[in-house]
Order: sequence, then C-alpha cells, then structure tokens
Amino acid sequence: MNPNHGGQPYDPAARPPPGPMPQGPVQGAPGRPVPGDAPNAPVAAPPQYRPDEAFAPGGGQKWWPISKRHTWQRALTAALWAVPVGALGIFLLGRDGGLAAAGMWGAAVVLAVAVIGIVAELDRRSFGYAERADDLILTHGVFVKRLIVVPYGRMQFVDVTAGLLERWMGIATVRMHTAAAATDATVPGLPAAEAALLRDRLAQKGEERSMGL
Repeated sequence: MNPNHGGQPYDPAARPPPGPMPQGPVQGAPGRPVPGDAPNAPVAAPPQYRPDEAFAPGGGQKWWPISKRHTWQRALTAALWAVPVGALGIFLLGRDGGLAAAGMWGAAVVLAVAVIGIVAELDRRSFGYAERADDLILTHGVFVKRLIVVPYGRMQFVDVTAGLLERWMGIATVRMHTAAAATDATVPGLPAAEAALLRDRLAQKGEERSMGL
C-alpha cells in the first residue's frame, strides 16, 4: 500500500521557509485599532479644559455657597476654647515668669483666634457645592484646593448634624457617607431648612440610583 496515497513523496526541503511574525495589532482583536478597517471613523477626543476651569462645576452650573454664619461659628468656637487656655497660661506664667510673660501669652492667644477667624472666612469663600445629574461635586481649600465628586449611586446614607453653637446660629452640616470613607463628603454651614432639603434630595437620588432607575 502506498503511504502517500498516490501523491508526491514528502520532501521536507520543499516546505516554504517560515515568514516573519506579523507586527502591529491583530485583526479582530477587541479593544485594538485595526489599520484600514475604518479609516474615516471618528475618534472621541477627551474633553479639554482651560486652566481656570480645573475647579469649575461644569455643565454651565454654578457653585452654591455656604452661610456666612459658618465663619462666625468657627471663630466663636476658637474664642471659647481660647478663654480657658488663655486664663490658665496667664495664671501659670504670671506666677512664675511675671507680667511680661503673661501678657505675651495673652497676646498670642488673641492673635491665634484672629488667625483662625481669617482662615475660616477664606475657607468659607472657597467652599462650594453643585448638584449634577449623576453626582454631587464639592470644592474647598485655602492653601490646597480640592474638588470631590460623589456619585449618587455610591452614597449609603445621608445625615444632618448640628452642635450647640450651630443650632443657636440656625445652621447645620450635611454629610454623605459612602462605602469608602475617603470619598465621604461634607457640606457645612448650611441654613437648617436648606440642609433638610438637600438631605431629602440626596437621599432620593441615592435610592433611585441604587434601584437602577
């Protein structure tokens, strides 16, 4: 019986030499461009922002500010802490170091309260928030500017808190809690009624996103 079944005898030397491995993207590979497939296909370009728009809310929206009472609340809190700290320091330094040391300590405490009040006002002016279609965006920071984006679908719950001074001044703080503590967001110094409305809106949007609506 003919092992070649009537064909030509097998000659290894007659095989064509292996060609070079193909370079470039493989035809049909997912996620890779294929030259010549669609030469005129449009390519989506990433959005371009000017340097002054790096901390803009986008979408033609504007930043909503927080209440001016937030500055007074922080300054008054610092003043209340400064009273016992200053009195104790003046007493101890006046007893051991004389009136000059006690006076310097008192002046330093007053200066610290003034600086805290100035920084609090600058921080209030830098703070803003905006409710977009799919997320809440925040910006704040005096020395280091920050911008935080919190998707509604990632919010687990929203709460409103107010200390004694905040309740006396009629303001409150809204906090959005997410699965990752690093992405939590806080909007302080809101009027109590506005804080309640913001809480309800965020809770509703979070429930809609979690249900897939």
